[in-house]
Amino acid sequence: MEIKKTSLNKLHQINNAKFVEFAGYEMPIQYSKGIIEEHKFTRSHSGIFDVSHMGQLFIYGNESLAEELEKIFPLDLKNLKQNSSKYSFLMNENAGIYDDLIITKIEEGFLIILNAACKDKDFEILSNLLSSKFKMNLDNNRSLIAIQGPKSVEILNSIINGIDQLNFMTGNWFDSDNQKLFITRSGYTGEDGFEISISNDKAEKFVENLMEKGAQLIGLGARDTLRLEAGLCLYGHELDINKTPVEANLRWAISKSRLSNGGFIGSKKIIDQMRDGSNQIRVGIKPEGRLIAREKTKIFDDKDKQIGEITSGTFGPSVKGPIAMGYVDKEFSKVDTKIFLEVRGKRHPANICTLPFYKKNYVKGLN
Repeated sequence: MEIKKTSLNKLHQINNAKFVEFAGYEMPIQYSKGIIEEHKFTRSHSGIFDVSHMGQLFIYGNESLAEELEKIFPLDLKNLKQNSSKYSFLMNENAGIYDDLIITKIEEGFLIILNAACKDKDFEILSNLLSSKFKMNLDNNRSLIAIQGPKSVEILNSIINGIDQLNFMTGNWFDSDNQKLFITRSGYTGEDGFEISISNDKAEKFVENLMEKGAQLIGLGARDTLRLEAGLCLYGHELDINKTPVEANLRWAISKSRLSNGGFIGSKKIIDQMRDGSNQIRVGIKPEGRLIAREKTKIFDDKDKQIGEITSGTFGPSVKGPIAMGYVDKEFSKVDTKIFLEVRGKRHPANICTLPFYKKNYVKGLN
């Protein structure tokens, strides 16, 4: 199968990117300065991330669309304000997660941002559930650019006036270079930032403009260390078809108003788990010493019983030490519980800790 390339592929090459295959795309894992320096630059300044491999699904419709989508997503979409965004899940009847996503109410209907590896399957699932009642466009003609970090608002506002007025998890259409951009104040790093939906033919020039203003290209490697420090889940690691939002410790993402009546796919399982708890739950883990526990590392209690498994682990450049997330049996999920990680046949001590590892710096309400 031929590997796909984003509209910024040439720009990545010019800037000496090291590439990897990810979700069927050739994507930059890092540039010449390396993952740690890219991570630090994003935290202190402003990083540009090519996330054009993700799906931009526009579903067009009126109030009846919100009603139909509420049968699918555990959100109060009828009362969602225009240009506001919510984090949510596409689930099966057993509340297993097909994908996690961001859904934004726009004047024309809804814009849903899907994970790259899931987007085609998601489109198929949603098309079947909506029975072709509404126009759906998984738009491959638009790129998605994220700019993240404390200087992002200043840099982007110098190019597109007025984006500094957006609140966290809101968006709007903006005019730039004779075209419409949809920009949301959101991201995946724990920093203030924006995601810009832009036509493919304008993306390279737009990113070059951001770079001229001082932002730097950042690869998938630093994107992963940044999101892990911020305690954010990655589909295929913390989330999959065998995990529910309650087990993933994401019950906050389920609208309270939907729990009383249910009526969405997976609602019975969600409501049962909200009431009774789940057998396992996602937790933050800090290994003692310098040990890095990678995905699939087994977790044990002090009596040699396996109680869980690591889903993501790395060295956190901002917290200056190893960090991990994983699932453990509920009885071991309390903060400061001592656990043991099996790496290369040896057991190493670690402790359950609060999430996130690094304090999130999202912008607070502006109005």
